[in-house]
Amino acid sequence: MKIRSFIYSAAALCLLLTVSGTTVGQENAKLKDAADESAKAAETLNEIMGIPEKAVPKTVFDAAECVAVFPSTIKGGFIFGAQKGDGVVSCRTPQGWSAPVYLDMSGGSVGAQIGVQSTDYVLLFMNRSGADHLLSNKFTLGGEASVAAGPIGREAGASTDWKLNAQILSYSRSKGLFAGAVIKGVSISTDGSDMRNVYGENISAKEVLRDNKVTAPAAVQSFPDALRRHSPSEGGR
Repeated sequence: MKIRSFIYSAAALCLLLTVSGTTVGQENAKLKDAADESAKAAETLNEIMGIPEKAVPKTVFDAAECVAVFPSTIKGGFIFGAQKGDGVVSCRTPQGWSAPVYLDMSGGSVGAQIGVQSTDYVLLFMNRSGADHLLSNKFTLGGEASVAAGPIGREAGASTDWKLNAQILSYSRSKGLFAGAVIKGVSISTDGSDMRNVYGENISAKEVLRDNKVTAPAAVQSFPDALRRHSPSEGGR
């Protein structure tokens, strides 16, 4: 009887350890996916800013309140097109660049198009009203949020045109060409799944980007670290 009881107990323990190990493994895999997104955004930003003559002007970059990068957004279709991508955003806080918030980009278009194309997008939120859109669950570029093509290169940074009206300056890189681009009709929303995977339940974009109430796991700090290298945290304030 004691032997049978011991066998049952051992089997139950093995089952518990297996379930626990599976859960931990799944959580680690989800965190790795989020870390990969942050790293990919950081790599894209480093590549773009690596050639000053063809990059976002430093004066413009230093004036931005928040920066979002959507690497390898897929755009394509036949006549009726659509695009979908994942990105991350970080904002300046008194303590430095914030932990990343995870975003989804989606939108559609109509016109003569065929095939699939991968495009990197960079969005600079230039003032408080522009950055406020990030605190909502969803907003549309060119709708609730005004957007304009951003200037390129060192000389373009001397112009004051970019300071006038746009809440957001937008850029795109496709087939190696990086340029200011007006991106309209595209919706941006908080990726609730990635947010839960990184920060747990019920953590809002405001708590991460503005209140600075959370500390991101080291694994997802690649993007804020890249921003810190390209612009001091106090620039833009």
